[in-house]
Amino acid sequence: MQQFCLNTYGLEYSKESVKICKKNGLQTFPGFIAGADYKLQHAPFDAFFILNFLEHLPKPNSILQGIRNNLTEDGIGLVEVPNFDMILQKKLFSEFIIDHLFYFTKETLNSTLWRNGFEIIECKEEWHDYIISAVVRKRKRTDLADFSREQDKLKHEIEAYLRLFKYKKVAIWGASHQALTIVSLFNLTDKIRYIIDSAAFKQGKFTPATHIPIVSPDKLYSDPADAVIVMAAGYSDEVAKIIRQKFNKNISISIVRNSGLDVIKT
Repeated sequence: MQQFCLNTYGLEYSKESVKICKKNGLQTFPGFIAGADYKLQHAPFDAFFILNFLEHLPKPNSILQGIRNNLTEDGIGLVEVPNFDMILQKKLFSEFIIDHLFYFTKETLNSTLWRNGFEIIECKEEWHDYIISAVVRKRKRTDLADFSREQDKLKHEIEAYLRLFKYKKVAIWGASHQALTIVSLFNLTDKIRYIIDSAAFKQGKFTPATHIPIVSPDKLYSDPADAVIVMAAGYSDEVAKIIRQKFNKNISISIVRNSGLDVIKT
């Protein structure tokens, strides 16, 4: 690495080993990546090597996460371990040694690296198939900010729609998990009269956490609502048609879609 004029560092737990490394002109500092939050000196790094050492570590998942969190966004690495695929194939019983805490096949090494934040660029056998060598790249984190934005948008749209009607004169059609989540997240307990569902086994019960009664569609006859918010996924348009045909034609109908709240015009 020094021959390529790279600014390289080594991490070593033993203070005595650190002294020997420094005596030989190597930039080495004491430490041990104990978990995902461990902060390395000189981080973030562009690349890392972990060569035939992962199998010795007691907590490889948290250590790999710690390595990942000390890399630049485009950081890459080389991870090499003994090839357990070959050990199994050749029945090399003498390869089981006390300081090897884990044994990796190509499949389990790949899954371990992926699970802890790395994308596999290349994985192959080396040195007479004795070593599994994986070149990896730091995997981009999934951006979940859109969930929060969509939640806020729909919340404002539903609240604006509810303000158009008298207190508790709005019903929801559909006791699905999506509807129950929206009712709970948007704190609609005191704003919804009841929740309609055509499934008989749900009727006569109450929604979890929010305790809104779940009723049959016939409730729209005996206890009419001024508006119905339909949350029936792929059946929403069909439900809206049923409401318009069977019940009061003046009922306001809206549908929760991926794009937001869609108020159906009469």
